[in-house]
Amino acid sequence: MKTAVFSARRYDKTMLARANATAGHELRFLEDRLTAATASLAAGCAAVCVFVNDTVDAEVLAILARQGTQLVATRSTGYNQIDAAAAERLGIAVVRVTDYSPHSVAEFAVGLLLAVNRKIARASVRTREGNFELDGLMGVDLHGKTVGVIGTGKIGTLFARIMSGFGCAVIGHDKYRSAAFEALGGRYVSVEELLATSDVVSLHCPLTDESRHIVNAASLARAKRGCILVNTSRGGLIDTHAATEALKTGQLGGLAIDVYEQEASLFFQDLSSTIICDDVIQRLVSFPNVIVTGHQAFFTEEAIGQIMQTTIDSISAFERGEALVNRIPAA
Repeated sequence: MKTAVFSARRYDKTMLARANATAGHELRFLEDRLTAATASLAAGCAAVCVFVNDTVDAEVLAILARQGTQLVATRSTGYNQIDAAAAERLGIAVVRVTDYSPHSVAEFAVGLLLAVNRKIARASVRTREGNFELDGLMGVDLHGKTVGVIGTGKIGTLFARIMSGFGCAVIGHDKYRSAAFEALGGRYVSVEELLATSDVVSLHCPLTDESRHIVNAASLARAKRGCILVNTSRGGLIDTHAATEALKTGQLGGLAIDVYEQEASLFFQDLSSTIICDDVIQRLVSFPNVIVTGHQAFFTEEAIGQIMQTTIDSISAFERGEALVNRIPAA
């Protein structure tokens, strides 16, 4: 099946081609993000493969439908970038990757937490410059601290398991309870109690209308002063302006994010030789107690391999007219 692959980076090309070796689909790799302006690049393609920062709204889907696209496959678990209801109306099937190595994201979240707490990035920069001074690098023991996990699915529960191994008390909030989380000793509480009592808060929930800006000025004001906030899920879960103000006052003791609300124009590209006009991200990276990475928590060989194989399998199933086990339901 002829497939246009948008937002294709070198690793996408290598590993998607590897997964496609026996399936034999005709893959057209495009570095451009999918938008209304670039949708014409998929002309003649029955399938379109997208990523988290592609725009797959009603306007784009209408263009794709007119060009003959029948399937949209996103190389991600989250699909908030896709208007599922519009796709249904237009007769376009949408599939996602429902499962890939949850360890990749959980382990990275722990790494971010350690890095911001123990000032590892700052220390590395210092020693490269011959500065072995310790002033300004003091952290705190995580042992004995309370860790709040918002979203206790597979990734959130794995993160909680690791933090439990550190000797932390783990509490969680989720509309759906996880027996695995409770088996770790995890206790479910309200968002208000979680924020008020947690020394660390880690976000592992999907971005929905309900969860958008779940961390905002009001919730940060109720949070335990000096807590560390970690986000490896979706940037829109945090009101970045509110987080910046909380950092300035010390209400937020540290911030470690792998996702950013306005990341679409920044992430997955080299902007080191350009002027970055996003004042918010520039302000964030200026704080000594903030670490920002470019949406790489999922980026392990195991996770990428599984993502690409699942994507190819879905395209093959669609071509054969089989049931799509990873199909996204209409909104």
